[in-house]
Amino acid sequence: MRLTYFRELMETEFGVARAAAVSRDHVFSELGGRTVEEALEAGLEPREVWKAVCDAYDVPLARR
Repeated sequence: MRLTYFRELMETEFGVARAAAVSRDHVFSELGGRTVEEALEAGLEPREVWKAVCDAYDVPLARR
């Protein structure tokens, strides 16, 4: 998954403002205690990060 597509999925699921807040503020245990931004900067694949977000926020399977 490309980073641009990941950002698009986040904004579609949460809206622009909330996607930014989730990316910046929510710490995910599945990402090693990192935020989305920290995980991406650390080199985690956007697909792996998206899966963690989906699990934490109960995103329906159809939108994963």
